[in-house]
Amino acid sequence: MKYIFKYTLYIFAAIGFIMVGGFFAIKLGMTNEKGIIDNQRNSFIDTKKETNISPVIKSTVAPQKTIASKPYFTTTTEWAVLKEAILADKEPILRAAETLSVEPRIIVSILIVEQLRLYNDNREIFKTIFAPLKILGNQSQFSWGVLGIKQETARETEEHLTSTSSPFYLGERHAHILDFKTNDHDSERFERIVNEHNRYYSYLYGAVIIKQLTSQWDAAGYSISRRPEILATLFNIGFKHSSPHENPSSGGATITLNEKTYSFGGLAQEFYYSNELIDVFPRKN
Repeated sequence: MKYIFKYTLYIFAAIGFIMVGGFFAIKLGMTNEKGIIDNQRNSFIDTKKETNISPVIKSTVAPQKTIASKPYFTTTTEWAVLKEAILADKEPILRAAETLSVEPRIIVSILIVEQLRLYNDNREIFKTIFAPLKILGNQSQFSWGVLGIKQETARETEEHLTSTSSPFYLGERHAHILDFKTNDHDSERFERIVNEHNRYYSYLYGAVIIKQLTSQWDAAGYSISRRPEILATLFNIGFKHSSPHENPSSGGATITLNEKTYSFGGLAQEFYYSNELIDVFPRKN
């Protein structure tokens, strides 16, 4: 019993050390991934403030990208699994999108990038669990849920809903959409985002983030509601890098599928303009 107690203490001490290390790694930005800017353009993360913005919203809609009839990502074994897993979550995706008046296909565009990245980063788990069961990967460590939302981002999202001075404020109509039911906000936030049985909140947080980003750019005079690659990029790099300007470029973290490398925003765009799942999640006219 003495040895059992001794080794049990060692195990718990090791777990505590790992958790503390993970906490400081997140706080110090050590878990941040290096990304890319599509087409080698550095104009996306622009810290300059726009001046003399016209009150009329300028459309930043780029010419529709011509996508091959069979995009590369659709040829992977991961996509065959992911496609079925997404269809199983059709109801909560559509419900979250309707709640925020967000285009469902934008949510799915971000979802497929996060999931394909997760599938590829965890090959053994993909082969033994995700593929046989045809399920989505539900993260619960540095990023949470099926959309990979960081705890800091989730908190910021909630704060923007109630802060009237925030550039991401959506108005009184949505101010209480993420209100908590208990006083333990940290635990409740975690539990509802990683809930395996009901992913509505995971998609709801995603929809709120998309709505907040779109609202910020609209208020500045630039519409990105029809720019899936820009919304996906901003979703990936965070609120602090969202600085509205006229010529944004897509980019973000890199995702490698076999030997082909995408940016987060680039892969989201490729899905959005493809015909995959178009019957269930149509493009906005």
